[in-house]
Amino acid sequence: MGNTQSHVFASLSLCSLYLLYSKIYCSYRVLSTKELHYNRQPSSAYLFLRYVSRCLRGPRGSGSDGARLEVTLHGCRLDLDLLRRFCSVGGYGWDYPDSEYRDIPLCFPEAVCFKLLLTLLTDQDFKLSPAGLVRVRQSIRSLQPVDELKKGLFQVRASVLVYRAVSGGEEVDIALSASSRNQSPVWESVLTLLSQTETHRRTKPAPLSRSNDAQMDLQQVDLTVPRFPTMPCFSLWRAASALCGLKSLMTPRLWMLSVCLAEIEKRRGSRSVTAPASVTVQFTEETTIPGTVQAQFWDSKDTVDQGSMKVCFSLMSAGSKRALMEGRLSSVND
Repeated sequence: MGNTQSHVFASLSLCSLYLLYSKIYCSYRVLSTKELHYNRQPSSAYLFLRYVSRCLRGPRGSGSDGARLEVTLHGCRLDLDLLRRFCSVGGYGWDYPDSEYRDIPLCFPEAVCFKLLLTLLTDQDFKLSPAGLVRVRQSIRSLQPVDELKKGLFQVRASVLVYRAVSGGEEVDIALSASSRNQSPVWESVLTLLSQTETHRRTKPAPLSRSNDAQMDLQQVDLTVPRFPTMPCFSLWRAASALCGLKSLMTPRLWMLSVCLAEIEKRRGSRSVTAPASVTVQFTEETTIPGTVQAQFWDSKDTVDQGSMKVCFSLMSAGSKRALMEGRLSSVND
C-alpha cells in the first residue's frame, strides 16, 4: 500500500513538473520576444495566470504614454473549428462557413487576434490594468475580402496606439490587423477601451447623429440574448473575471456587433458587407442576460458618392428602449 501511494505521488509530481515546464515556463520564454509564431504560442493557462495577476494588482485609470507596444503572430492558419463556433454564437449559424458566395464575417479576425490582445493587455509595459476595461468604440475596415485568409498562411498584429485621459478615466486605442500571405493588408480594427477611475462615473459616448441620414427601408428584428453570449474563445476569461469579482474585458459587446452585422447581411444581402467595407460603432450599455434586444437598421444613400451604400444600425433594449449600441456600415458597390 505504501509503495502504491509513493508511485502515485511520484507520478503526480512528474506530471505537475511537466505541466509547469510546458505550459508556464515555455510560455514565459516564448513571450521574451514580441515576434511570435503560430506553432509556438503562449499557452492559455499562462495567459490566464497573467491576466488574473494583472487584474488583481495595479490601479485603474493610471495609464500614461510610454514606448510603443506591439505584438505580431506569424504563420497563422485559419481555424475552421473556431470559425464554425464563432458563426454559431455570432448570429450567422453553425453552417455559415459551408455556404457558397459568403465571405468570412467581418468580426471574426478579432477572435483570431484574441491571444495577441491578451498578451498585449497583460504585458508589463501596458499602462492600464485589465480590470474593468470596457469597450466603448470600435472601427473595422476590410480592405480585401476576409476570405483571403483562407488561401494560405497569414499574420496578425496587435499594438497600442495612444492613451488618452477623459473625464471618466483613461482610454486606450488598440489596433488589430490581419495581413495575407503576401503581406498585403486584409483587415484592420481599432478598439477603444476605457479604464474607469474610482472617483468618476463612466461618461457615456455621444450617440451617432441620425439627423443627416434619411431613414429608408427601416427594418426591425427582435433577438434573444443567450445566457452565454460571449464568443467561444472569450468565455474562459469572462468566467475568470467573474470569479475574481472583476468586470470582464470581453463583454457581450462583440456579440452585439456581430449579430447586427449578421442580420444586415441576411436582409440586405452579402453585397452590403463586401470588401472594401468599413464599420464604426459606439457602445453605451450592456445587454441583459438573458433577455431580448431589438436590432434596427436602415439604408442611407450617401448624397456625395452615389456608389457608396451606407447602412445605419442600432441595438436597443426591448423593454426600456435604451440604446445599447449605434453604428454605421459603409461599402462601395461596383
